[in-house]
Amino acid sequence: MKIAMVGSGYVGLVSGACFADFGHTVVCIDKDQSKIDRLHDGIMPIYEPGLAELVESNVKAGRLSFTTSLAEGIKDANAIFIAVGTPSRRGDGHADLSFVHAVAREIGENLANDVVVVTKSTVPVGTGDEVERIIGESGSSHKVSVVSNPEFLREGAAIGDFKRPDRIVIGAEDEFGQETMREVYRPLFLNESPILFVNRRSSELIKYAANAFLATKITFINEMADLCEKVGADVQDVSRGIGLDGRIGKKFLHAGPGYGGSCFPKDTLALLKTSEDYDSPTRIVEAVVKANDTRKRSMGRKVLDAIGGAEGARGKKVALLGLTFKPNTDDMRDSPAIAVAQTLTDAGVEVAAYDPEGMELAKPLMPNVTMCEGSYEAIEGADAVAIVTEWDAFRALDLERVKQIAKAPVLVDLRNIYRPEDVRNRGFTYVSVGRP
Repeated sequence: MKIAMVGSGYVGLVSGACFADFGHTVVCIDKDQSKIDRLHDGIMPIYEPGLAELVESNVKAGRLSFTTSLAEGIKDANAIFIAVGTPSRRGDGHADLSFVHAVAREIGENLANDVVVVTKSTVPVGTGDEVERIIGESGSSHKVSVVSNPEFLREGAAIGDFKRPDRIVIGAEDEFGQETMREVYRPLFLNESPILFVNRRSSELIKYAANAFLATKITFINEMADLCEKVGADVQDVSRGIGLDGRIGKKFLHAGPGYGGSCFPKDTLALLKTSEDYDSPTRIVEAVVKANDTRKRSMGRKVLDAIGGAEGARGKKVALLGLTFKPNTDDMRDSPAIAVAQTLTDAGVEVAAYDPEGMELAKPLMPNVTMCEGSYEAIEGADAVAIVTEWDAFRALDLERVKQIAKAPVLVDLRNIYRPEDVRNRGFTYVSVGRP
């Protein structure tokens, strides 16, 4: 099949490369000429493990190509995927659908054959109806089926998630859309990946409901961590104890500085706005959003407390290890590290930071933070070391070296990646999350 992927960002590029690896012919389309030029040169616009190699092999095989021309890219396509950004709209938190609508309009103006148009972007309920209406305004006589097919890719593990998915959700309103999507995903039938066919609006809501539920699990265990600290319990034991219940599950029950990234923050906000529009309050999600925002600043205060409190913090130095919202990505969107750094600099603390992949994107978001070439450069002369993102590079720090070069042996572990007794036995003041 020929697939056109409109949008060559995180979702579009990963999806396009994986579809090409399945054997489909894929054209990735993007208006950003510099991005397309870099892709032609083999330079990825994002960091995702294995993506550069996957793109290179499929370009060489002639199954994957790039263009800025939508008209050229969708010519003879069996399926056109819309994978453009839907960021939170300034002022009201609604998902900004301007890019989706613009693509739908351009598709309508350039239709040359019967086609299935697939919304891969995360969009509010009813967006498919609007895409269908916009395309219909072109007056084309070609048959068009608008389908919803949300993505469930974890940054840092996206290729594996795409090729070995938990489920594939397809919201189709007619047989043409269903049959085309069956053919698109036919290579995954061998893996017995469950394909769930639902109506379009159910598919759109599944994505938001899934992300809101996962965000709720994260926020719940973070609040339990706070309670653990008060009562002398260990949140990791609590997490294991409840996670072994098959009705609950162990994933997303790791206490930390709160969720961030490209999905959970904007999707929970968009779900809240949808619920308001339909006069169907989602009070739990509302509480999750508020609690997570508060969480990030409270982690900054936890670091301040480790160096003697806000009153005596001015002039002290903290080394921040890890800036991205999670490891194995360069994504800084809504990263907890931003709020932690801001809390520290607001108190007059000098902040030096290191992240294996995220520093270029972090620089404009953290203008008062010194970016360093490595962990130990950041730690030099620090009154405390704070681990904010659990990159593998931070799991086995040379603690004796840290003790020698830091001004004070204080380790604030916001991801609980160290055993308290191991660190304290080496003479450190050790602060973690939800542990005595």
